[in-house]
Amino acid sequence: MSPDPRPGAHKVVVLALDGVYPFELGIPHRVLGSADGRYEVLSASVDGQPVRTDADLTAIPGHGPEVLAEADTVVIPPYAISPTPDPQALTALSRVRPGTRLVSICTGAFLLAAAGLLDGRRATTHWALTDYFQELFPRVELDAGVLFVDHGDVLTSAGAASGVDVCLHLVRQDHGSEVANQVARRCVVPPYRDGGQAQYIERPLPPASGTGTGPTRDWALQRLELPLSLDELAAHAAMSTRTFARRFREETGLSPGRWLTQQRLRRARHLLESSDLPVERVAHEVGFATATSLRRHLAAEAGVAPSAYRRTFRASGPAAGDVREASTT
Repeated sequence: MSPDPRPGAHKVVVLALDGVYPFELGIPHRVLGSADGRYEVLSASVDGQPVRTDADLTAIPGHGPEVLAEADTVVIPPYAISPTPDPQALTALSRVRPGTRLVSICTGAFLLAAAGLLDGRRATTHWALTDYFQELFPRVELDAGVLFVDHGDVLTSAGAASGVDVCLHLVRQDHGSEVANQVARRCVVPPYRDGGQAQYIERPLPPASGTGTGPTRDWALQRLELPLSLDELAAHAAMSTRTFARRFREETGLSPGRWLTQQRLRRARHLLESSDLPVERVAHEVGFATATSLRRHLAAEAGVAPSAYRRTFRASGPAAGDVREASTT
């Protein structure tokens, strides 16, 4: 159980909106509530009534919108968004005192943006909503490659587990790394995650047609370990290099060289996730000249080194019948 708040504890209000996601709704209380009473975490709805969640349950916040005026920090967890923001939600947000810290998780950024609080500022939300967010809020500088963005007074974070990241960041900013690390241990989560959203973004292959450069792309995918040149690709397609490069960009939106790099990285990520091959071998298998080249390209795309990427996506579980003890302190 979380300890009672200390006298003068930092008051955090979690604003639950219609269609709120239950997992993220509980993150602020679970993380900030594990900081030995340094935070008082309350929940509120826009009208003091129960809130429908996106699961088959209803949340009953302990407070109405009036408590927002007492908050030191307001957290907006993700909810079911729509092109037109809920007027009650905007009215509730207007109750917040000037200087109050505002934090969004995932789609919570949509409410902050609708209120004009992100105009001209860098922000983030779930990577899958990038296009929709930018369509609705073109004045916001959206960065879908990071886990969270901190402006001091306003913080936005990406989807799901990034809510844990941003709450740990709040603890770290407010009380230092030692306290944040203690909280992370209690919640059994890493105190800090390498990289950003980029390492989680799915990059499906565009469908290859039977005409144009499609057959050559299929041919190249079977030979990624080779140092394929533009001349070789154009020769396979029976085109001049200039015509091939132009057609290739028209069909994929990328230059042949950039496309090859993306496919090599895609194959490398698969091998890092699914095999125990050394990084040097992975680099060779996908056509990078050296492990250094793989590290450089993966860091540019995903923001992490191959070893960190493998730790994230290839956790070694215990063998069958193997029982291991873990400290929860």
